[in-house]
Amino acid sequence: MKMMEGIIEEQVIWVLSYVQGGSADIWKENVMEELEAGEMEYESIEEFFTSMKKEFRGGEEEATKAAELR
Repeated sequence: MKMMEGIIEEQVIWVLSYVQGGSADIWKENVMEELEAGEMEYESIEEFFTSMKKEFRGGEEEATKAAELR
């Protein structure tokens, strides 16, 4: 199990390397701190993606609605 944790951590770090800007930077810093402290709560990369989508999904809906209004 320890080996799998390392792989998941590497995958999460790779994904986070592409996260940039605004509130995403703050979220990214929090996730990185959890990783560094060994407190990662994700058991799979899919679980990480689910968490990320929940965190930022509202922004997509707002942007879509704003674009429709324009």
